[in-house]
Amino acid sequence: MAPTLIFNKWDTVTLNVKNSLKGNGNSTTIHWHGLHLPAKYDGGPHQLILQNSTWSPKFRVLNNAGTFWYHPHGHGKTDLHVAKGIAGLIIIRDSAEANLNLPRNYGTDDFPVIVQSKAFDVLHQIAISTEEDTAILVNGVVNPYLNAPSQVIRLRLLNGSSMRSYNFGFTGNKEFSLIATDGGLLDSSVKLTRVRLSPGERVEILLDLQGMQGQSIFLNSFSSEFPNGIYGAKTVKSMMGGTIPDYNLNPLNGLDFGILKINVQTQTSNPVTTIPKYLVPLIRRTIFNVSRNLNFAPDSMMDPTSQVSGPFNINGAHFDMEVVNIKTYLNNSEKWRITNNTAIAHPFHIHDVQFDILNVNGGSVPAYQRGKKDVVLVMPQQYVEFVTKFENFADDSVPFMYHCHLLHHEDDGMMGSFLVVDTTTAGLFNKTKHESLIIYPNPASEYVGIKSDFDLSDAEILVINSVGKEYYKGKCVQNILSIANFPKGVYFIRIKQNKNLITKKIIVQ
Repeated sequence: MAPTLIFNKWDTVTLNVKNSLKGNGNSTTIHWHGLHLPAKYDGGPHQLILQNSTWSPKFRVLNNAGTFWYHPHGHGKTDLHVAKGIAGLIIIRDSAEANLNLPRNYGTDDFPVIVQSKAFDVLHQIAISTEEDTAILVNGVVNPYLNAPSQVIRLRLLNGSSMRSYNFGFTGNKEFSLIATDGGLLDSSVKLTRVRLSPGERVEILLDLQGMQGQSIFLNSFSSEFPNGIYGAKTVKSMMGGTIPDYNLNPLNGLDFGILKINVQTQTSNPVTTIPKYLVPLIRRTIFNVSRNLNFAPDSMMDPTSQVSGPFNINGAHFDMEVVNIKTYLNNSEKWRITNNTAIAHPFHIHDVQFDILNVNGGSVPAYQRGKKDVVLVMPQQYVEFVTKFENFADDSVPFMYHCHLLHHEDDGMMGSFLVVDTTTAGLFNKTKHESLIIYPNPASEYVGIKSDFDLSDAEILVINSVGKEYYKGKCVQNILSIANFPKGVYFIRIKQNKNLITKKIIVQ
């Protein structure tokens, strides 16, 4: 696994991300999942890192103490790159968390637990887009174990899998205390014996191992308790009988299985021996001035297999690099209703912000979902409503993403983008540039012209294909760009002028 990054709230950090991947077309991105930061540093598909180049986002850490993570987010390649190991934790600390009597000695009583399922092909290489993810890894290790002291320990659980959900619990239904969800600490600890995590979700739990020295306990997934529709349950079946091809061949589906063996050893010199009831004050957002509806649906409503296998869309559309699906305004508080009209559960993730869940299908919110969240699992034929606020960062040309965090679904286009616009910015400069820039002809075969109402003489032009291979980099001479030597296909022209970035799609035929 990639290294753990540890920040303090209010730190200003610069992260130098060098793309040293080998092979053709291995451009990538790195997304800082759960962090609240400017769109241009978010690491979505628009912040492409070409091979042998370095991306250096710089931002101030505004999130409260919590467990976040980072992973690639390249258009159409997220599953490939995450499955092959590009993923790591981000731990943020702050003064409020420091004042609590919690385990916080990393690797001693405070442990990262990144759980991923993997599939391997006949050449023993990691495979994607397959239902045979039969290997369970923790922090990149097969058959993992943890030597932990006989005291209260902290486990930071991340479901980093591409598709599989887990129903976490311990041997003998041993009780544990939930202290944090995606966005950070709760207001009070919650005693549980199970916590469900879909891909992308995180929790922090406290486990009391006092009096267990010399014993072992297992962190398990009790997947037999999952209802139909969750990836990892015994069945994922539509009302018309459609199933995911080969899903029933995976022995993990619907099985209770061990994930991590914990060997209990001697206490440390300064052990935490109590679990606090009260943590940090939380303000739940319930008031909003805008309502939005997002609907998940299969591309083919009449195909029983499509109901569970996809491809899927959001509000009838697939992701398009050139399209902004939603425009919101700085300081808007919004209620989003996410409705799942498919036969499989989808974990919905929104970038930049944390949200408060108002209700689940009109009913109460489970205890483990009452904290700040950036991912929520929406069950088949149900809906979830949440409230969030878009604050601090606006950019009228660089969007954030929202999408299903089942990575195969995301790569197939189950994603959209949104802009946060500051209405106090006179003229909306970047918006005007987008509207006044035309690439013509399109499709084209020998050249394209770039027509604009503004001066392009100092603009930098980059042309890449759909997998990020660079075909041109330089200036735009007399607003004409030769494409005569480009192979047929789809390309993206990126025009950078000062701090402004515009991306247009062209087809070479």
